[in-house]
Amino acid sequence: MRILLTNDDGIEAEGLESLERIARALSDDVWICAPAVEQSGKGRGITLTEPLRVMALGDKRFAVTGTPTDCVVLAVNDLMPEKPDLVLSGVNRGHNIGEDVSYSGTVAGALQGMAMGIRSIALSQSLERFHDEVIARYETAEAFAPGIIQRLLEARWPDGVIMNLNFPNLPPELVKEVEVTSQGFRDVGEMHAVRRTDLRGRHYYWMGFRSGEQSPAEGTDLRAVAEGRISVTPLHIDLTHQATVRDLKGVLGGAPPRLKDAEGV
Repeated sequence: MRILLTNDDGIEAEGLESLERIARALSDDVWICAPAVEQSGKGRGITLTEPLRVMALGDKRFAVTGTPTDCVVLAVNDLMPEKPDLVLSGVNRGHNIGEDVSYSGTVAGALQGMAMGIRSIALSQSLERFHDEVIARYETAEAFAPGIIQRLLEARWPDGVIMNLNFPNLPPELVKEVEVTSQGFRDVGEMHAVRRTDLRGRHYYWMGFRSGEQSPAEGTDLRAVAEGRISVTPLHIDLTHQATVRDLKGVLGGAPPRLKDAEGV
């Protein structure tokens, strides 16, 4: 089995080293193509307005001056002799659950693999908090990811779907369960911006995360990770809200409507 690895934390990330150990427990044909610098939060961004450069860093190991999506496209189309059987993206430093999945570069790497007809899995390791000094428990992901991936590959899943794995912030010996979950939604959004002033007196903003009291629903990725379980969420890229499609078909359809005059409104 040929496996392609990517991430959004960059080619030098500790989580990528962890992912390589996970992959080598499954195969001896492992390729790596990751961003040259961190691309966290870039989502499914693809580089269209500037050239991409590829640096060969060793046998089957490449760094790209672009996003995780760029990396998967270049690896599959140009850098690898044959299409991989599996794309693994991660292991991200910090979870990718709830609304995170819409802007996660880790999830985006897996989505691009899926878009190219390859089974793809995103892996993330939860943190106590998002500070540089916090050490991620990558040993937890390494302890359980190979077995979970093997079971998923044996079970297979539909085209157009990726698997999003999130490991709780616990040592391996305290993790007792794995749960198949749905994507959850937070009571309070995590993202916010802090306004600061530079040395020339000009304002700038720094985006970051904030914590808040949450009450995630049962069966969601948010609840599973918060309660110390491994979360496995099947995700797909179809954003269509089918219930609204059905409702709107009774309002719109056929000849396009024109704006009514003021008296008719």
